[in-house]
Amino acid sequence: MSSFEEAETEETVTCLHLTFYHPGQQEKLMFRCLNFGKREQVRAEDTATFGRDSGTCHYSLVDTRVSRVQFSLQFYRKLHTSEYGFEIKNLSKRTRLTVNQTELGYLNKIDLPWRSVICFGDYQVLAEIQEGEAMDYFETHLHLAEAPILQENCLPSLQPVPEKEISPSFFLSQGESPTEMDENDL
Repeated sequence: MSSFEEAETEETVTCLHLTFYHPGQQEKLMFRCLNFGKREQVRAEDTATFGRDSGTCHYSLVDTRVSRVQFSLQFYRKLHTSEYGFEIKNLSKRTRLTVNQTELGYLNKIDLPWRSVICFGDYQVLAEIQEGEAMDYFETHLHLAEAPILQENCLPSLQPVPEKEISPSFFLSQGESPTEMDENDL
């Protein structure tokens, strides 16, 4: 047998890609303590925390408007599956935290979708989960956005889209309100 055949099987590692944006990032340098462009390992049992307290938080933002501990991300294994995920928890009593337009109050937590936008104050963070198999740790990979994330990704709005291109104003101009019809009535 060759050494290739005897080598340990490599595990893929779950990686959380986080892309940060703030409108004043050029002048205020609030991201200067973050290590952009380099993957960092975080032990599975550790909670990745974000905030301005560099003594407590793994990822520190240099901004007095950010809470000492703003939010946390916890890596976990989903029950009865081999899948892994992240749970996000708002740890700020003062600042609203939204995940894909879902507002989290203080100590509220939800599962982080595989692709989501986290907003607090003027901060926008695009979180993208790259699935892996390793159980003992995960990786983070931080990026800096040049443009606002919400505009850059053109996230879908929550407005319903009609199946046919008939505007509601068409019905209102006819003096009638929209009604349901059976397709056989046509």
